[in-house]
Amino acid sequence: MGRPKALWKLGHSCLGTGMMLETLLIIGLLGWASCQESQTMTLEEKTTIRHQIIEMFDHAYGSYMKHAYPADELMPLSCRGRVRGQEPNRGDIDDSLGKFSLTLIDTLDTLVVLNKLDEFEDAVRKAVRDVRFDNDVVVSVFETNIRVLGGLLGGHVMADLLRQRGERMQWYRDELLHMATELGHRLLPAFNTTSGLPYPKVNLRYGVFNPLSRTGTESDTCTACAGTMILEFAALSRLSGESVFEEHARKALDVLWKKRQKGSDLVGTVINIHNGEWIRRESGVGAGIDSYYEYLMKAYILLGDHVFLQRFNTHYSAIMKYISQPPLLLNVHMHNPTVSIRSWMDSLLAFFPGLQVLRGDLKPAIETHEMLYQVTKQHKFLPEAFTTEFRVHWGQHLLRPEFAESTYYLYKATGDPYYLRVGQSIVEKLNAYARVPCGFAAVQDVRTGTHEDRMDSFFLAEMFKYLYLMFSEKSQLPIDIDDYIFTTEAHLLPVSLSITRAPIQPNITEAVPASQDDDLFTHSCPSTETLFPNNPSFAKTIRDSYKYLTGVGRAFNSLPVREIELPFHDNVMEPVEFLKSMGISLTSLTEMTVGDAKNQKEQKGVFRVKLFAEVRQTPEEEEVVPHAVQLISPPFLGRTVLTAGPAKFGMDLTKQEHGVKGRIVKVSPYNACGPVENAAELKDCIALAVRGDCMFAAKARWLQQAGAIGVIFIDHREGSNSEETPLFQMVGDGDSTEDITLPLVFLFSREGAVLTAALEEHHNVDVLLLPQDRQLGHDKTQKPISMNIKLRLTEEGELEEKAAKGPTLEFVLENEEVLSEEELGGNRQVCSRAAEDGRTELCSADSTRSLNPDTEPDVHP
Repeated sequence: MGRPKALWKLGHSCLGTGMMLETLLIIGLLGWASCQESQTMTLEEKTTIRHQIIEMFDHAYGSYMKHAYPADELMPLSCRGRVRGQEPNRGDIDDSLGKFSLTLIDTLDTLVVLNKLDEFEDAVRKAVRDVRFDNDVVVSVFETNIRVLGGLLGGHVMADLLRQRGERMQWYRDELLHMATELGHRLLPAFNTTSGLPYPKVNLRYGVFNPLSRTGTESDTCTACAGTMILEFAALSRLSGESVFEEHARKALDVLWKKRQKGSDLVGTVINIHNGEWIRRESGVGAGIDSYYEYLMKAYILLGDHVFLQRFNTHYSAIMKYISQPPLLLNVHMHNPTVSIRSWMDSLLAFFPGLQVLRGDLKPAIETHEMLYQVTKQHKFLPEAFTTEFRVHWGQHLLRPEFAESTYYLYKATGDPYYLRVGQSIVEKLNAYARVPCGFAAVQDVRTGTHEDRMDSFFLAEMFKYLYLMFSEKSQLPIDIDDYIFTTEAHLLPVSLSITRAPIQPNITEAVPASQDDDLFTHSCPSTETLFPNNPSFAKTIRDSYKYLTGVGRAFNSLPVREIELPFHDNVMEPVEFLKSMGISLTSLTEMTVGDAKNQKEQKGVFRVKLFAEVRQTPEEEEVVPHAVQLISPPFLGRTVLTAGPAKFGMDLTKQEHGVKGRIVKVSPYNACGPVENAAELKDCIALAVRGDCMFAAKARWLQQAGAIGVIFIDHREGSNSEETPLFQMVGDGDSTEDITLPLVFLFSREGAVLTAALEEHHNVDVLLLPQDRQLGHDKTQKPISMNIKLRLTEEGELEEKAAKGPTLEFVLENEEVLSEEELGGNRQVCSRAAEDGRTELCSADSTRSLNPDTEPDVHP
């Protein structure tokens, strides 16, 4: 996320540059800094934290350069670089890696913002000398665009600025721009589709359709993947003079706009790149859609094209109508948006309050941000996904910067030092819980604090920019930050491009009809004086409603009575009595206490309903039944049992008496996100597939169609294991999953490695999928068995030949039902004495025992 020129300069629009002022209405001006709370921060404190941020950056960047460069990323636990093909495959995560020193390029303009100009010049020299793009590697078009192309453009803009100042970079001859142009041409084959929507992947050397490309079979892409190209591609066109890049990016946005659901003005998450049909109709502001909305707003700011603002405003109205449930942002179905379709949110939506600040909609931005802050206070970091009750849904935290980004925006928009304290907490938690000797490590699970061996490039590209800018004064920066807009990867593009003549025909995008429902701020920047008149502490007032949203930090108090006024008519006795019979008490407003007199309404027949709620402690997590993958073929013979997680859809293995048995076959392609190439081999076998690239439900449908009888998914996150990471249940894709009837289980990567190693060594491996407590050979706890024991006294002559002489008790065990207490006469048991006359008498002997059926009792004749 980024901000336009002079976003918070008095007298300038929050939506654009000075070139656009004639089209904008300035509603009011206010010095934001007047909003102060008790959490003020001195200049000395800000300086200390700023120096701390620089030290943290030096630790992270220095570790990458020392231990990883020229690799794409640092593995902070292993203290070495991650080179694609030399480390275990992580699925789609590795599509960000292209053997082009990703972290170096992604960090270039961060070095300038942090005033590390010597390091910047050295980094540019290294990039020009070492980085090449003619690599036979398949990469994500989206990730390569925002990280590498954006990084090269941001680096070029900074290098050109320093060169023009005459103090540095005098040797620079636009090498980074030439590299960006070359990379842009290598991405262009992805746009060769009938719709204009790009393929999700491209081979940097062979493109898409070359037989050697190993890609081009994909049919779907995410909305954000297709809609997050316009800033980088338009900037490249305007800096290089080649129009082809901006043309393709505009066309992709046109397609997405035309394919929106006309009734709701929402878009789905995944779309077919050939026919434009929606594959996943789930609509939200998080993963899969997020930066599409962001780039509509920022394309207007960067390029000055009002069509993009009009489209954004149309979508934004729909978001606030259907998705926004302050402080929550919940996904809905694009065709039926009045009902939320899932009860959890992902961490990527944390960018949205920042986008709302750009739009000037501060109140919901403050509300959602405060909710997110409360979640971080409860779990230290934002989990990758969390429920509407703020419990962990997916525990991973990848050091994502979106929460810091929105915190930065809100501080700049309000001047409220509260947000400096939020930023300080981010800094402290990163140092306390993510710092390791060789950099900063992602958190595998916020509940356990275990680390993951990854430090994504966006941590250096974004996190340190936002944190440093938050604690810096403008005079302390080497550039005027108001002259730039941030891309979604926080790369800096000059807003002066809005006055650079586009090398394409103007107005090629579809115009948007003016909306009758536009609010006052659709084309203007509101001030807090307009939004919150006579309320300098407006931000605190809004936040206070959500201060204890998750329960953290709140002292226990009984809940106050919640009151609802119900207008009844004169003849109210019947409904009153009916409600009383349901346990609801009603009090007439005229019978209220004197202290409430000021709130009384002189309305006849109006009653106040008192509702009392009982607070009950709910379990922290939904119970997950552990499953198992048991290797039963030789040489394992059931001795190797791997702990697995279940799925919330597909066959319920807990209801299968003997589980599901079959031979395992590795799927081709391994991610199972498309037609199965080895369907004949897979038929009537259990499929082995890796997590990633698409939803579990999509994989399951492809594998079921291929004839598999079960599926084992293996985690693509290196080092994950069931001992350190809590099990979870796989969920569907938001649509109905009743068509999926396969049993599905999930193995973490360490357990998965055991299974794949067994398959490689023995080729034919049979497994059993079942609940863990039903595995073969598992010792089951036997319930005690109660039996009646009849005692019979025998005469000496009746004894067997070798028996001892004298009266003897003979125990005869009969597997009969235990008599009821009524039959036993209290605690007494039936004791039969067989005499010559066959009489039966009641005895007081206790003849009930708990016996292990595997152990024979001693019988003495």
